[in-house]
Amino acid sequence: MWRFYLLLVLLPSFLTLAGCAVNPVTGRSELALMSISPSQEVEIGRKTFPEVLQRMGGVYPDPELEAYVNEVGRRLGRVSHRPELDYRFKVVNDSVPNAFALPGGFIAVSRGLLTGLENEAQLAAVLGHEIGHVTARHAVQGMQRGTLLGLGVALLDAATRTTSYGALAHPAGQLAAGLINNRYSREQEGESDRLGIDYMVRAGYDPEGSVQVMEYFYRKVEKGADPDWLAGLFRSHPFSIERMRANRSYIETHYAARRKDPAMRIGVDAYLAATRRLRAVAPAYALYDKAKKLEKAGKIRQAISTYLAAAEKGPDEALILTGLGMAYLRADDPVAARQHLQRALRLDDGYYLTLLGMGYIELQQGQAEKALTHLERSMELLATVQGAFLQAEACEKTGRRQKALRLYQAVAKADPGGKLGRTAARRAARLGGVR
Repeated sequence: MWRFYLLLVLLPSFLTLAGCAVNPVTGRSELALMSISPSQEVEIGRKTFPEVLQRMGGVYPDPELEAYVNEVGRRLGRVSHRPELDYRFKVVNDSVPNAFALPGGFIAVSRGLLTGLENEAQLAAVLGHEIGHVTARHAVQGMQRGTLLGLGVALLDAATRTTSYGALAHPAGQLAAGLINNRYSREQEGESDRLGIDYMVRAGYDPEGSVQVMEYFYRKVEKGADPDWLAGLFRSHPFSIERMRANRSYIETHYAARRKDPAMRIGVDAYLAATRRLRAVAPAYALYDKAKKLEKAGKIRQAISTYLAAAEKGPDEALILTGLGMAYLRADDPVAARQHLQRALRLDDGYYLTLLGMGYIELQQGQAEKALTHLERSMELLATVQGAFLQAEACEKTGRRQKALRLYQAVAKADPGGKLGRTAARRAARLGGVR
């Protein structure tokens, strides 16, 4: 009941009570429980984007590729219905083909999807579609009608307060999961398809790229899309033959003269150059994905062998080395684990799991100060129960007992029925008299 009253108190401060909201694309008024302003929309995206990226494997460490994707994406954003937004584009280090957009213009496309595309016009089709979701405020519509509204309010409220040990219960994580798992309606998908095609043509891209992407999806469906596809792109972006036909019809009706027009950009060479590394390491990540499945099935020795084969094919791929290091940890081989995690950190120090693994090893080897540095950074990237518990241990061992107490209390609250939560509660009780 207290949460209901808290919501009533917070709502007037951050959201304007309204009967309708204006769709910036159609200009139509739409039913809304609460109106989320454009600045609040951007704040929601800004707060949730880093967490989503970390949960999906982190950002793929290829600055040139990221710059290329941003160049294409911003070219589309400038001709969209909301050119004033500061669109941000990231490549997530995930083999599952996926693309998503968060409120305010924060857009990501996965390594797995980029590997399957063949030219820049196809990339423009994918990014244009996601920009369409942003300009039409599809994610925001769900929040305004009540879906995820409470988390949005809590997130905006959290932006006005500083809490040192509340990260485990921070609404950004819950809202991020809700937004990513939110399934768009067929109507929203159709609207974003049409908007994406419009933006492609305005930016000088051949709309044939959109047709090619749809045909690529169709081939996957016809063959029987594997579970990764169903768990990724098709989960939030429902595909159908009718949708593909509708897009072809839209292009033929509005842009027949632009399709396959030599003056319109396709960009095969530019795309292949920008994604050269992705395609070169695709076999390595195929082995990495196989190793993850073996590890999940409890076949740790087979998993390690497969991770090693993946690392041989992709020796500079930090995510593969992190997977290998963590597998060695589970096999109780901290020496090998440390070797591979250290190399992963040298290649990419921006992934929470690598830092978490290193912090754990250092803590077990009596290097609490070093562990604390890595664990604090891991928690900054993605707050986890495991990270908070290990950070509490490191604080306790370095004499920071008050901080350890507060962290143990946070873990106990976040994981009341779990092993870490129960252990944290006992340790917090032991430290409870410390002042």
